[in-house]
Amino acid sequence: MAGKYLRGALISFTESFPLPIPNLILFQYNPEQLTHNWTPSQTSQVGPQGTGNPLAITGEPGENFSFSVFMDATDSIADDGPIGEALGTVSGVATRIAAMEMLLFPTASDGSGLIGTISAAISGGAAPDPVRTVPAQQLPTVLFVWGPGRILPVKVSALSFTETLYDSLLLVPTHAQAQVTLQVLTTAEVAHVDGPIGMLAQGAYKYTKTVREALALANLANAVASVAGMLPI
Repeated sequence: MAGKYLRGALISFTESFPLPIPNLILFQYNPEQLTHNWTPSQTSQVGPQGTGNPLAITGEPGENFSFSVFMDATDSIADDGPIGEALGTVSGVATRIAAMEMLLFPTASDGSGLIGTISAAISGGAAPDPVRTVPAQQLPTVLFVWGPGRILPVKVSALSFTETLYDSLLLVPTHAQAQVTLQVLTTAEVAHVDGPIGMLAQGAYKYTKTVREALALANLANAVASVAGMLPI
């Protein structure tokens, strides 16, 4: 069944010249369960003697996802092809684990890291100009893709692995489970992402918000008749 259904993914972007290079972490198996948490926006401070609006809020509600990702080297993804199969034989699921771990490490603005150097080589250009105003210790921008209606810029707020089986020769993990928690970036946080990556993150956030609003509007239309019968006026 591998390769015959839509899979979720995490897409991280590394600064490179002239365009950022995406690193696709495709879920081998879609999580059977997603926990979607919301934290209400903070209320504004009420002024002296109770002045001000106690219902006024500041900022946006917090949003995060948590789920489990299963990895199995013996059941390779069909899209991997010969190269992916060879890597799976040698490294098990260690490459997928490492790719997810790198989402927690800051990316250097000068592209001096290994992935940044490889990305620049792939794109045919040099590393970015070090005078660019990109923070030296900024986390990589990650897109959480869960179907065409949910594409969000996120950062990994919690990550843990449980390795259950190992290769007998190299002791590389062949079966593992990852517990992932993703914090959705707010518009204020996305505004600090520069360049094409920032534009992509902002576009993804606005797109998903538009889809949510359209679905809410559709539900409102369906509920008009029911609400009319419930109100005493």
